[in-house]
Amino acid sequence: MDYVKNVYAICTLCVLLSLSGCGITSILINKEYRADTFASRFGFKKESFKTTNFTLMTYQRCTGRSETLCIYIEGDGSAWVTKSRLSRDPTPSNPMALQLAVVDLSDNVVYIARPGQFFGPNAGGCDSAYWSGRRFSPEVVDAVSRVIDIVKGRLGATQVQLVGYSGGGALAVLLAAQRSDIVALRTVAGNLDPQSWCAYHQVSQLDGSMNPLNVAPQVAGVAQRHFVGSNDRIMPIFIARSFVKKMGDKDDRRIIVVKGASHHSGWYAQWSKLLGEPISDKPLLNAIR
Repeated sequence: MDYVKNVYAICTLCVLLSLSGCGITSILINKEYRADTFASRFGFKKESFKTTNFTLMTYQRCTGRSETLCIYIEGDGSAWVTKSRLSRDPTPSNPMALQLAVVDLSDNVVYIARPGQFFGPNAGGCDSAYWSGRRFSPEVVDAVSRVIDIVKGRLGATQVQLVGYSGGGALAVLLAAQRSDIVALRTVAGNLDPQSWCAYHQVSQLDGSMNPLNVAPQVAGVAQRHFVGSNDRIMPIFIARSFVKKMGDKDDRRIIVVKGASHHSGWYAQWSKLLGEPISDKPLLNAIR
């Protein structure tokens, strides 16, 4: 019954998202309000954390009944208006990592937004470099890691599972390379090789950012799965293949191609099933139908 309610609420959000494009009311097109309302419906509470360089917004549903903390990291959001024009507000119109987080029925689930997201057009005073060239910089990774430490300490958790969507996947890998408490790593349409991704889309390289490809050998021992949409033209499968090859994998056993999924759709409806996929190094059928 809870799952049915979850699916219903997600569908309701999608209707609101589609209606907002028609300008039904000013309140429905407010991205922060939509996310607040959606998260609250599933029992998530909003909290911001001030770190050395940023204030990061989170939504949390934590009971403390488990020693495991599940962290969901948002994608790049609305970082660019066009290929050459930066957005003033990188808040995602459709926060995919939040949609995935609410489906996760684990005891302790925390969604972490990226620098500048959910603070309105002025982005909370965050320098726009941190949703453009420096989006995967050491200071961004450190800020997310600090939030994880704070919540983990509150709950008395001992281990962390990471889920990163799109650019959040890059951060998840970089975090896994730095932390010793990561027991599972999942990426969804993850940007696991930003250099190749930029070349593919013919955009400027991310100067000031770290490349998760460079730490692939360091995370090779972490249990992980990388989900790729069969219809994803923004993050095609060769990006994930580049990463697992750098880890030393001789095949694509850590990659699962999700039939019918694109970069922005087809994920939340299947996420409960995908979470149930084994996360080990054993070979799998690498396609979900």
